[in-house]
Amino acid sequence: MDTVLEKLKEGILRFQSEVYPEQAETYRKAAREPQRPAALFVTCADSRIDPELITQTGPGELFVTRNIGNLVPAYGEMMGGVSAVVEYAVSALKVKHIAVCGHSDCGAMKALQHPESLEQMATVKRWMRNAEAALSVADSLAVPDEKPSERLQRLTEENVLLQVQHLRTHPSVAGAVAREELTLSGWIYDIGTGEVRISENGERTFRSVSKESSKA
Repeated sequence: MDTVLEKLKEGILRFQSEVYPEQAETYRKAAREPQRPAALFVTCADSRIDPELITQTGPGELFVTRNIGNLVPAYGEMMGGVSAVVEYAVSALKVKHIAVCGHSDCGAMKALQHPESLEQMATVKRWMRNAEAALSVADSLAVPDEKPSERLQRLTEENVLLQVQHLRTHPSVAGAVAREELTLSGWIYDIGTGEVRISENGERTFRSVSKESSKA
């Protein structure tokens, strides 16, 4: 017996019997109408991240793309799935906001610090080139006697800021931003505490989300 598959099936049954009935009309409405997500959420493939749970969004409200390291290749560098998602979200779905969300204890950022760990994963190693500039910046900002956890946090932040910069190189994004139809932000999600810190309006500082900050 495939125990993992059986566990997934059990989850489906719970969804069908417990979750779906309580939100049946929401799902039926989502099926009847074209999707109109307000935002594109770019985040890591890490299994501990749940975008809809973090943002408390429902079916049709959030367009999501995930990959190792929450990376967005600069336009023309690695044309593929991520670039296609960005273009479709902006040009076809007309999303009003794009958030790039990094997170604590990111394995991709650890691998960026220790590239030798990727020697047996050629595809992942090549993909991580999209974050190399963040490593250079993080290293240049290093302070004496900093803890490994502090260095990892800085690298995670610099990577998010870099990917937001990469977004701006995409023609669809650049045009929408210029027309003031689209805004961008960078997020850091702390898995252990639930805290979310956000960099808005091109700022390098990540500020914690609170009731006071959300009203500002």
